[in-house]
Amino acid sequence: MADRRSSRSAGPDARSDARERALHLLYEAHAKSELGNQVVDAQVLPVDDLVREIVVGVDEVTPIADEIIAENAIGWTLARMPVIDLIVLRIAIFELKSRPEVPTAVILNEAVELAKTFSTDESGRFVNGILSTIAKKVRQ
Repeated sequence: MADRRSSRSAGPDARSDARERALHLLYEAHAKSELGNQVVDAQVLPVDDLVREIVVGVDEVTPIADEIIAENAIGWTLARMPVIDLIVLRIAIFELKSRPEVPTAVILNEAVELAKTFSTDESGRFVNGILSTIAKKVRQ
């Protein structure tokens, strides 16, 4: 997965960068059949606190996130979904459940952008459709 951004400043863009870095680490964990926190701990350079929070949080919510995704992905099984889409959905569900200070619209937009950038041509619409339904249930 190529990095789509050059240098970024602190603030909202730093949070976007953290989501992207978390996606990379969670993808690596998936490829190695490891937990995300194991991949984070194995990094040579220190991992940003927000990146670590997202990766560890996704590790913790994955079982419930997968249930939520399976219930709302009509006509799709988790095994049939592109891995990147599944990881993006897990990140978004973690944030919806655990980071109430982050607006729902920001979480959905960031997830859609990650899917559009790193997954298939249809992934942005796919992720948006599933998350729109999930967000209404998770954040009432």
